[in-house]
Amino acid sequence: MSDHARIKGHTVTRTVHIEASRDRVWEALTDPEVMVKWFGDAAGFAALEPGATGSIDWDDYGSFPIEITEVVPGDAFGFRWSGIPAEALDEYSTHVRFTVADAGTGTDVTVVESGFDTLPGGTRYRRARLEQNREGWDVELDELAIFLEGADQ
Repeated sequence: MSDHARIKGHTVTRTVHIEASRDRVWEALTDPEVMVKWFGDAAGFAALEPGATGSIDWDDYGSFPIEITEVVPGDAFGFRWSGIPAEALDEYSTHVRFTVADAGTGTDVTVVESGFDTLPGGTRYRRARLEQNREGWDVELDELAIFLEGADQ
C-alpha cells in the first residue's frame, strides 16, 4: 500500500502499489461482481463502455449513480458519479479516473477525482466534499489492495 490520498487544488489523488497482476486489478476496477468485494455493497452498469450508466450502492449511505466516461482496456477507467446519494447524475457529480500501470512484480493504481471546483454550495461545501472523498479513497484503495493481495479471498 502507499501513503494517503492528497488534495491539490480541487482534485483528490492517490496511488497504491498492489502485488497483483494488471489483469486482476483491471477486473476489480471494472467488473461489478468483483467491484463489490472492495467498493460498495452493490454495483452495476449497463455495459463497460463510455455513456453506459449504472450505480454503486452502499447499504449505509445510499445509491450513487454513475456514467462511464472512459474505457481503455487494461489502462484507464473513468466515470462521473454523484457525490451524494441520488436517483440521477446532477450538478453535484464529480469525475473519477483510475489508471493502472505495471510496477515491478505488481501494479500501480492511481485514482484522480476532479470536478469539486464546479460543485454548487460554495467554498466551505466544496472543501468538505474534497476532504470526505480524500478519506474515502484512503479506505477504498486500501480495501482494493487487501482484497487483491489475498487477505479477503
